[in-house]
Amino acid sequence: MSESTDPASPSGQIAAGYAFTGPALDLGALLWDGNCLPELQIRIPLSMLNRHGLVAGATGTGKTKTLQLIAEQLSENGVPVFLADIKGDVSGISVPGTSNDKIEERAKDVAQEWRATGHPSEFYSLGGIGPGIPLRATVTSFGPVLMSKVLQLNQTQEQSLGLIFHYADLKGLELIDLKDLRAVVAFLVSDQGKPELKGIGGLSTVTAGVILRALTAFEQQGAAEFFGEPEFDTSEFLRTAADGRGLVSVLELPAVQDKPQVFSTFLMWLLADLYTDLPEVGDLEKPKLVFFFDEAHLLFNGASKAFLDAITQTVRLIRSKGIGVFFVTQTPKDVPSDVLAQLGNRVQHALRAFTPDDAKALKATVKTFPHSAYDLEELLTRLGTGEAVITVLSENGAPTPVAATRLRAPQSLMGPVDAAALDQAVKSSLLYSRYAEPVDRESAYEKISAEQAAAEAEAEAAAAAAEEAKAAKTAATAARNAPKPDPSLAEQVVGSGLFRSLARSIGTQLGREISRSLFGTSRRRR
Repeated sequence: MSESTDPASPSGQIAAGYAFTGPALDLGALLWDGNCLPELQIRIPLSMLNRHGLVAGATGTGKTKTLQLIAEQLSENGVPVFLADIKGDVSGISVPGTSNDKIEERAKDVAQEWRATGHPSEFYSLGGIGPGIPLRATVTSFGPVLMSKVLQLNQTQEQSLGLIFHYADLKGLELIDLKDLRAVVAFLVSDQGKPELKGIGGLSTVTAGVILRALTAFEQQGAAEFFGEPEFDTSEFLRTAADGRGLVSVLELPAVQDKPQVFSTFLMWLLADLYTDLPEVGDLEKPKLVFFFDEAHLLFNGASKAFLDAITQTVRLIRSKGIGVFFVTQTPKDVPSDVLAQLGNRVQHALRAFTPDDAKALKATVKTFPHSAYDLEELLTRLGTGEAVITVLSENGAPTPVAATRLRAPQSLMGPVDAAALDQAVKSSLLYSRYAEPVDRESAYEKISAEQAAAEAEAEAAAAAAEEAKAAKTAATAARNAPKPDPSLAEQVVGSGLFRSLARSIGTQLGREISRSLFGTSRRRR
């Protein structure tokens, strides 16, 4: 027995902390005193993957390959995986890798029986931007807290947005896409809509203007594509393949990597939606899903207290629903302490100390680890690519000793698949026909537009009726006040006194003649 494998030696004591009895993922071989010890394997219990984790390290140190390595083994153990593919190089997990000298050397160093293996995968995109089955959310399910984060609203504006969501819910105004939200905001500051919120606080015109401008800027980034129907059912991520392996869901994000606030917040929606829908299951022999949250620092930058509280609560409670979450970022300080405290499994790749800020981050990282037999401050600056400092939770929930580790090589392709092959994989999926085409049904925008059109038509009809009544009244008044015209010659003759006297005389004589005729009397003779 060599000194390094002696159970009483420091390296032997470290290795003993990883000698689990139940199913576990093999991460690599222990590094001690500058040597790789293939007989001392570093592992992570499958049952502890729902206790969350952190994969951190400087750019180029191997974080993505670590994700791929863990995802492969989870799939082989029947555990579904969700991966966010920021740079577009994780899609290779779906096809077997190609051996080369470096892989063979790495496999020999860590006692790995490497064999090229692809894994069952589905590919998604945000709203159909880029290759993948479109993932969409309704504005309602996204909610005011996440929407405020993505619109970069302050606390007061966030509260006002919550009031807007509340009003829409009470009135049955479905907020499906961004035009629905804009329509409700505009309505609530219109003359017709202002009275609607008086009893519950009201909405200032200034705040509404800020929200509307933020929505416009958001749409100009192409974000309107992310919201709508059919809304994605996140339970699709929990599926297994026909052979029992866990399905690897890869969200392709290269087409939207210039919109970091959007995709990081959307990832949080996926996680929050899973939390809402899944039942409590407690501790399981293996998780229902492991969710890798890449570029995690983007999620927390500029976040409001309400947003951070929501993340903390989700991470704390989703464990009991069988979901494990791994945050992937550059340094642990990118993650708020309340969240970091819940991440029981740690894979820390190399850090750089080129600047005073780098040195400060290095010291802060060292303080987040348990007491170690290593000089971590020195070790973390000289780790090679594909090497990491690891501590995980043992089967009884206690932290394992800190172990410097040379990691295994992924067995799938370490790079992107061909674009044509990716497109074929997407369109052959059973989910493609279900989610590919957007649906635009009647919602808040259409309802408010219809009500406003009806109100405008009614107002126009009332205005026309009032105008007609006014015109008729004016005509009647004019008729009453008009001067009488001069009488004609005939009217002057008929109206004269001489004409009236003559008429009476003729009338009397004519009357007597008629009376005689009527009563049978005859004229008197002279």
